[in-house]
Parts: sequence; structure tokens; C-alpha cells
Amino acid sequence: MMEKTEVSIVLGTAGHIDHGKTTLVRALSGVDCDRLRDEKRRGITIELGFAPLTLPSGKTISIVDVPGHEKFIRQMVAGAVGVDGIILVVASDEGVRPQTREHLEILGLIGIEHGLIALTKADLVEEEFLELAIEEVKEEIRGTFLEGAEVIPVSSVTGFNLDVLLESLEKLVAGISPRGSEGPFFMPIDRAFPVKGFGAVVTGTAYRGRVRKDDVLSVLPRGIKTDIRSVQVHDNPVDEARSGQRVALSLGGVSLSDLERGDVLCTPGIFVPSGRLDVDLKILASSPDPLRHWQRVRIHLGTTDTVGRIALLGGDRIEPGERAFAQIVTETPVVAVRGEPFIIRFYSPLTTIGGGKVLMPIARRPKGPRGRKGHQELLDKVSRAEDPGELLLAVTLDQPVVTVDEASILMQEQTGVIVSLAGELDRSGRLLLVDSGEGLIVNGDMARKKLGQVLSFLKEYHQEEPDSPGAPADALTRRILPEMELRHAKKVVERWAREGEIEVEDQRVRLPGFSPGDAARRGAAGAVILDLCSSRSFQLPEIADVLEGTGLRQNEVEKALEALRSQGQIFFAGSGFIVSREVLEGLIGILEGFKDDITVASVRDATGSSRKYILPLLEMLDSMGVTRRVQDKRILRKGKLGQD
Repeated sequence: MMEKTEVSIVLGTAGHIDHGKTTLVRALSGVDCDRLRDEKRRGITIELGFAPLTLPSGKTISIVDVPGHEKFIRQMVAGAVGVDGIILVVASDEGVRPQTREHLEILGLIGIEHGLIALTKADLVEEEFLELAIEEVKEEIRGTFLEGAEVIPVSSVTGFNLDVLLESLEKLVAGISPRGSEGPFFMPIDRAFPVKGFGAVVTGTAYRGRVRKDDVLSVLPRGIKTDIRSVQVHDNPVDEARSGQRVALSLGGVSLSDLERGDVLCTPGIFVPSGRLDVDLKILASSPDPLRHWQRVRIHLGTTDTVGRIALLGGDRIEPGERAFAQIVTETPVVAVRGEPFIIRFYSPLTTIGGGKVLMPIARRPKGPRGRKGHQELLDKVSRAEDPGELLLAVTLDQPVVTVDEASILMQEQTGVIVSLAGELDRSGRLLLVDSGEGLIVNGDMARKKLGQVLSFLKEYHQEEPDSPGAPADALTRRILPEMELRHAKKVVERWAREGEIEVEDQRVRLPGFSPGDAARRGAAGAVILDLCSSRSFQLPEIADVLEGTGLRQNEVEKALEALRSQGQIFFAGSGFIVSREVLEGLIGILEGFKDDITVASVRDATGSSRKYILPLLEMLDSMGVTRRVQDKRILRKGKLGQD
């Protein structure tokens, strides 16, 4: 006996109204997907239908039967966004019709890559006409994702070629990789109904993760918590359901009035409602008009149908056939998952114009042309990220300082996964992961830049405050790391200290090897300067002469001069000459012995100096009140220098 195996793959039907999609699903699976009274009465599918399909190998997959009528495109999109492959249904007696083309365009926009064509109602046409129908379909799918796919004539009434179709579906499924079930659980709700003895039951296609009985999930955007009472896949109770499966969940603590299509069941604390999404958007080549900036559109996202506007990041329009990064700004918050496909339609008249995938479910509004350009560069990196680590790096380009909890929401991953990713990137030097209680992630380039600023700041601080044991840690962190909370910034500083980049002691930060309290060294430098001034006497030295004549560093000279000036041991004359107190008092002594007039020339001759030095010396004595100038002569007013 063939053993049945559940495979996490969902196939969907697509095609024009009354081309036999529901009849084909019933013929293949034995399940009638027209479950509503109106569907039976009108003979059309209005809501989504679901059925298990067992393939010849025993693999069981899910089939989603979507409406074909143009009025029910919303339902069609809701069903199509969760599928892995498609059965495009075309009636042999009618051929390709308008909704066939629109469905095909929508499937291409949402990223479907696998499928085949079932040419139904083959029993209603002659063989020659059937060959023409096959050629027409092949011509129609040229240039689409279905180009080169099998076209299989079938009859759901007579059973013609149904076995061939099943074998082809087997091959199709074999070429589709089942979705990974890692990560937090996320499932858009497409149906909610009461079941006696179970309460509120919801169904949907699990988009990410796994769910088990007794799990606690959130209903968003409503913010309701619920516990899972039971889990079913294709009407069979199971211990666990995972991404890629059609799932029915019985919810505890939730009434039917609390639920509606468009809500999402998900792992708490990971997903949040948002009114702005970053997207990769393509406009159909068949669109009658370009899409303009801030144009109001209808948005189909998962099972959500809402209204919003498109904010373009470059230019004022996207022409038909073009694609661009953009933002969707919704009128009511929505809950999206990274990579989730969406469709946009003109608000009036309702015409499909484009679609794409969500890049970042929580987006910020970029400001100005420079901000928009930078945001496009960010989205380019996000779209190219091939693994979660690359995505985390891209996130830190936009937000260089982010907590683990914030990164968890931005990336829609569990915090443990974020810590593991950040730790690996930290070890390779691309990020800085700091243990600050809740965890802090700092972009690697920013961390290196900030460290450089800290080292420069400390170098200047030590020059200005050589006696200080170091810069106050709080002052340093507020100045260099204003982007962070103080408690986070201190942890970053401690991390640098552990790595030997800086030293921290008693809430003071210093450069490695710095020894505070070098007053003696500064005093020695002052003594050297005073000796130079004494030896030069009235041939006054400048700072350059001090540097050359003493071998001291400039910062040592500047600090020593400032100390000597404050002590009244040196003075500055003219445009930078250095005069020691000893030399200046010697000059006053010479002036006291003058019998002749005190002039520049007489003082020059008496000191053996030159006008270059004597003039600024006499002008300085004038300013100090020691002498008073009368025309070209000076009068000595007092014979002593003050202490200031």
C-alpha cells in the first residue's frame, strides 16, 4: 500500500472565470471547493477553496482554488501570494481571455517561478482545434515565467489525460524546494469561522515558522493574544504545522467578532503593525499609465486589502515596464513579513498596475534628496543580502546603533538569532556587540570612527590637563557617543578598555601608558626656557627659538610658558618675543642709571641689542606703567615690576 507523505508545498489555480478551475480540482482531489451557497447557485468561485492532492508517489500537497472573475481579484491575490507553483487553467473552447492575462501578470509580479498549463474542456473541441489552442497558449506565455512550461490538454468530465497531468504535477513539485520552517511563526488569516466544540477557527497558509498546540500567538494588528487549542492540516489533527502548509487553528480566548481576513497570527514580540513599508516595485508593461509619486492605490498584501499611497524615492513617476525602490504608506497599519509579495491597483478604475516584494516591513521616512538617495542605496544592499548576517549589516547602515530587541523587530528574527549573528560579525570586526543588559549592536565602521574620536579627544585632554588622571567618563561619552543612552555608551567604553585601546580607572578615561601629575616635568621645561632667556638676554627669543634651542616638544613648551606667565616669570613682548622677569628687571636697572634721554637708540646702544628687540621692550614697559612715552622719549616712572 502506498504510504502518504505530507509535503509543505502549495499549488494554486489561476485563469479566467468558468474555465473549469474548480471542476479540475474536484476531478484531481475529489474535493469540491465551491463551499458557499452563492457559489453553488451562481456556478462561480467567490472565495478561496482548498483541497489536499495526493500525487502518484504518495506525496500530499495543498491546492488553492482561486476565483476567476475580475470582481474577485482581491480573493485571487490573497490565495496566490501563499503558493509555490501554479496551474494556469485555460479552456480549450475559449482560449486565453482577459482574466487569464491579468492572473498571469499578477503571478509574475508576486514572484511565482514554477507552473504548468492545464488546457481544460478538451472533450468539447476537435483535435485540430485543440492543436491551435495549444499553440495560442504557448504564444501567450512567451516572455513570462511559464515560457517553456508543459501545456496539457485534459477533460475533467471524461478523465482524459488526468493521469498525465498528475504525473506532470509530480515532476513540477519535485523541482520546488519546500519552504524552510525556521524562524518565528507568521500566517495571514484568509478564513475565520465557528466550529462547535472548538470555538473560533482560522485558516491560512503558514508563511514562516512552526506552530504547535498550546503555543501562544498574537493576532495583529489587533494586538490580541491567543492560545492554540488544536492544529489541523487538511482536516487531520497534527502535533505541528509548518511553513508552506495549509493550516487550521482553533483559538482560545478569542471570539469570531475579534477576527477578520487580513489579520495575522504570529509569534509575539517579533512582528509589529506599520504604516510605511520599503518595497521593490515593478509597474506592468501593460499598465495604461505611469505610476506617479504619492498616487493613491489599492494594495493587496497577503490577505489584506487596503488603501495607501506610493512614495517614490527617485523621480516623480515610474513608467510602465520599469521598476524602482519605493515606499508604501498605508492609510491603516498593516502587518507584513520580509519578502512578502504584494499587488497594487489603480484606485479608480480598479486595474492591476504593478507589484513586488516587501524589503523592510518597518520603514522610516527619508528626508531631502540626499536622504532619499541614501535610502535607495540602503534598499539596494537589503535586496542583495543573501543571508541574515548581510541583512543585519545593512540594518546597521540605516541605524548604526540599535539594541538587540530593536534589531529583532526590524529583521523579524528571534533575539537569540540576532545575538548569534551579531556575535559572529563582531568576531570578524564588522560589528560591535556590547553586553549592556539588553544588548547593543554598533555598526563596525561607526565604532572605529568613534574610537578614533575618543583617542584624539584624550590626546588633547592630556595636553591641556597633564595633571589630571584622565577625562571624566560621563563627559567623554556624552561628547563622543551622544547617539547612545549613557548606560550603553559606558559599556562601549568598557569594551574598548578591555581591548587595550584605552584605560579606565575610577570613572576616568586615559590613553594607555599615560601618567598623570607631570608637574615636575613641566617645571623642568620651564627651567630650560628661563635659562635660554637669560643666555639670550636682550636678544629676545621666540617660541621657534625655544623649540630649536631646547629640544622640547611644542606642547611641553606651550604648557611651560603658560605656567611661567601665570607665575609672573615671563612676559610676551611685541608679536611673540619671550622676556623673562630677570631680563626685564635688568633693563629697568639700566634705565635707572641713564643720565641722557631714554630713547630707542640710547637704550639700544646701552644694551648692545637692536631696534628689533628694544622697541617692543620699551612699548611693553609703557603698557606696564614703568615708563611713559613723551614724543620720541621715555620717562621712567617707577623702578620696579609688579607681581602681575
